[in-house]
This record gives sequence, structure tokens and C-alpha cells, in this order.
Amino acid sequence: MRYFITFTGYGARVHWDESGSVDRYHNLFGGRTLGADPLLAQAERGSMQETPYEMDSQSREIVLRALTEVCAQRGWNLLAAHVRTNHVHVVVEAEAPPEKVMNDFKAYSSRALNRVDGGRSGQRRWARHGSTRWLWKDQDVRHAIRYVVEQQGEPMAVFFGDVV
Repeated sequence: MRYFITFTGYGARVHWDESGSVDRYHNLFGGRTLGADPLLAQAERGSMQETPYEMDSQSREIVLRALTEVCAQRGWNLLAAHVRTNHVHVVVEAEAPPEKVMNDFKAYSSRALNRVDGGRSGQRRWARHGSTRWLWKDQDVRHAIRYVVEQQGEPMAVFFGDVV
């Protein structure tokens, strides 16, 4: 199975903000996002218990190495990854449910970050869930890889593997 997985740093995005977000009803590749609603977005920000988590260049590289490590250990094929300041995109081929893949990515990344900045290990790093999209067709995989590698703005911590 091939998946396009996205997860964000804690508090990096809230539903209904102006940049758009997805929920269970708005989670199709290239599909519509939730519309902006400043009052609902502010209410969600107000309920946060910690400050938003952002990654500097060192943290992004640590997370990228953790993604490649978990794929190597689990026998998954990492096709593309891009670690940004406040979110992570991954295109992966794995014989596991996408939720497990995403949770393993988060866990490995958190442990790797904790080894470097152990004093902050209690900080909430990741949003509760993320987006786990199945990529059924080779064309969908190619589009997802192109989006992850080429359409995220200034390249940060990027991995580009074998093209399907």
C-alpha cells in the first residue's frame, strides 16, 4: 500500500484558519479545504495548552533522519519526504495501516529529538492526528511526490527516493 501522510507540529494549524485545513469530510488529494472562520479559529487557539511547536533546521534534519530510520527498520519504502518548520509530508509504501505508519513516524521523530534536546522532551511536538491518504494509482503517487518535493516553497529537509 502507498500513502501520502501529513502531520503537523502541535498548534501549527488550527481548523478554520485562513490557510485552510482538512477534516474527515475534506481530506481528498487536491480537494477543497475547510473555509475560514476567524471566530472558530480563535476559539481553537484559545484552547491550546502549550505554545505551537516549530522546527529549526537542525530539528528538521533530525526528523528526516528518523523517517528514513523507521522505514529501514520496518522494511517500508520511503518515496519522498519534506520536513518543514511546522509540518511533515511523507509518501511511503508500507505493508501496515497508514495510521500505524504515521504514529511510528511521530514516535521515532520525537525520540530522536529528545536525544538532542532532552530538556524539552515533555513538550507536545505533534498534533493529535494527521492526514493519511491512500494512493491507489501510480499517477497519484507521482503527483504526491511532485507536491512533496517541488511544491512546498523553499526546500528544507527533503528526501526523494525511487520514482514509481
